[in-house]
Amino acid sequence: MSDTRTTDGAGAAEHELRRSLGFRDLVVYGLLFIAPMAPVGVFGTLDAKSHGAVALVYVVATVAMAFTAFSYAQMVRVVPQAGSVFAYARAGLGREAGFVAGWMVMLDYLLIPAVAYLFSGIAMNSLVPDVSRWVWTALAVVITTFLNLWGVRTAARVGFLVLALEIVVLLVFVVSAVVMLARDGAHRDWLSPLAGDGTQGAFALSAVIGGVSVAVLSFLGFDAIASFAEEVTGGSEKVARAVLFCLALAGVLFVAQTYLVALLEPLSSAQLAADPGKQGSAFYDAVDASVGSWLHNLVAVSKAIGAAFAALAGQAAAGRLLYAMARDRRLPRALARTDSGVPRTALLVAAVITLVAAVWAARRDDGLDKLVSVVDIGALTAFTLLHASVVGWFAVRRRNGPPVWWRHVVLPVLGAAITVAVIVEASGTAQVVGAIWLAVGLTVLFAQHGRAGRDADVDAGNGAG
Repeated sequence: MSDTRTTDGAGAAEHELRRSLGFRDLVVYGLLFIAPMAPVGVFGTLDAKSHGAVALVYVVATVAMAFTAFSYAQMVRVVPQAGSVFAYARAGLGREAGFVAGWMVMLDYLLIPAVAYLFSGIAMNSLVPDVSRWVWTALAVVITTFLNLWGVRTAARVGFLVLALEIVVLLVFVVSAVVMLARDGAHRDWLSPLAGDGTQGAFALSAVIGGVSVAVLSFLGFDAIASFAEEVTGGSEKVARAVLFCLALAGVLFVAQTYLVALLEPLSSAQLAADPGKQGSAFYDAVDASVGSWLHNLVAVSKAIGAAFAALAGQAAAGRLLYAMARDRRLPRALARTDSGVPRTALLVAAVITLVAAVWAARRDDGLDKLVSVVDIGALTAFTLLHASVVGWFAVRRRNGPPVWWRHVVLPVLGAAITVAVIVEASGTAQVVGAIWLAVGLTVLFAQHGRAGRDADVDAGNGAG
């Protein structure tokens, strides 16, 4: 399974990835894509939705996403190939299911970087308003694409520096928040981030679950680590450990920062729920009121740079997905070519598509809302097929001997139930876009079957002649 060469003989090297990544590099890519301070933009929404139990929301969301991380770890050990969920569903459920999984996750791998680039453009425009945000957005795409084309190892090194900056800013926030809380006390009860602030009635589990359906979006990106399975040194076990480690670390960071900022928040969850306009800036407003605008500006700069490099990791994963699907002849064969071990053609195609989407959104007042409303549906659908592939590989096909039922059936079934529940809770726009994208993919799959059938008939006729 680990063989990355094609069957084209002398041309095999043109379709081969170069192994150069270690465990640290994988963690860097995962955390860059997730972003250590991902809750900043959604804190207010989650606080209002969960009745103040925002830290508990992230505890539950971490546990919920752990099922998906566990399924990734199971499959990457037995199918250590580029393409991530595309390769896993193909192995566990068949070629057609693999195509559908790859097609659906492609939607997110192309749009999530567009959202991140747009975040970067918006943040830079707020700091340098004389330059339009679409210009900043396009510049971020160009710079990070250049790094990706240079090579996965170079991009990981630069990404490590950016990630270190984001971690430092997060630590500055944590220390500043602790100092302010020790000096001035908390605006809310110390247990309220875990039990609710009581301003919207008694604790409601349904409110927490409603928040979880939004919070899981903060974790999207840890799965991209699996896309580099053919470029890691030392075997796929490193990839499995990196996936689980990234999810656990992200969960700790998310819970810690939302717990602290909830204590600093001067408004109650009821006040935020009554005024949705204040939800988007609630994190920054709490920092401004308790610590000062200097930390607000520091977080904004960190978010501007971090978002661009989150997009870098997403673009790299998208390129590997296109490469893997092309190598399997599910996309144009030219996308499967590599240059010095780098899938530059696939990366350029992913970059162009992302650039068009990001700049289009940057030039519209409602562009961010349009993109954000649909970025999750593809990944959640693919995650559902991922869980099914674990059952298919271990329990149905029994490729690795008798299955361990709790690991190969119970946990993935629970994971699939969670992702389906989140899909049901997704916005109507996301569901419509996901259905349309799926319909297009099924049409492509049907056309490929028709072409394959015609080719087989031609081959049979030539043989008979």
